[in-house]
Amino acid sequence: MATSRPIPTRRISFEPDLAQVPKHFAGDGDLVTSHVIAMASAVFPDGEDFFVRSVRAYRDRIDDPKLKSEVAGFIGQEAMHGREHRALNDRLAELGYPTKRVERFTKWALGLREKYLPPISNLASTAALEHYTATLAEVLLADAEAQREVGSSPVLDILLWHALEENEHKAVAFDVYKAMGGSERMRTFTMDVVTFGFLGSMAVQTVISMAGDRTTWTTGELRRSYERSKSSRFLRKEIWRRLRDYNRPDFHPNDHDTGELLERWRDALFGPEGRLNDHLAQPAPSAA
Repeated sequence: MATSRPIPTRRISFEPDLAQVPKHFAGDGDLVTSHVIAMASAVFPDGEDFFVRSVRAYRDRIDDPKLKSEVAGFIGQEAMHGREHRALNDRLAELGYPTKRVERFTKWALGLREKYLPPISNLASTAALEHYTATLAEVLLADAEAQREVGSSPVLDILLWHALEENEHKAVAFDVYKAMGGSERMRTFTMDVVTFGFLGSMAVQTVISMAGDRTTWTTGELRRSYERSKSSRFLRKEIWRRLRDYNRPDFHPNDHDTGELLERWRDALFGPEGRLNDHLAQPAPSAA
């Protein structure tokens, strides 16, 4: 199964707005959520580069012209995600977040993985992580309360754009993996490893980031923020079930139809009155 429409590469830049991002940009200045988002952004640039390399390694072996076209769209979108998150990380570093250190560690860790594991394993890891990002991205697009958790700074615009495109190409790495004969055993095992590694590393990086923030040690602030985070729209049990659905034997990323949601956000962000049109370096290619 493949996506039903072309995947556009939107040439976009948020850099002029990033100077407006305050230290605790999430919600109403929420401490924990700001650090969680900052640490997620910190892994994106080199993570996206890894995704591109993992899929590109098989591009010349793809016979299906439709899938080959989708791979080109996937590569274009992921390259833009990496570039814009690197710019965001630069701003977050100015605000005191350890984003550049996390970038360096991520690059080192992924380089080590590519050195010792076969390309099909890296592709399996990409497909698994794409399911994580697409699932959480859908939560952001579908839930106004989730958007309020992120806040109203330029960070929200970056994440809404990123979320739209993650769902536009959510099946590409998976489809390439299946087309290249990737096994079910490797696919599900990789998801289990990714779940442990991704969530564990994010937790450790967030704790380290918060430890370096003076506000963490302000009386009562950490406790209040932690209590709010327990009711986060991103931590609902149904989200966990959706993530674990990846290990179902007949799973495919397009089993959960997000077509209507994506049409609504394409129009909201890049339609005639789109809120992000002024960030485009050139008109977005038609996805019709």
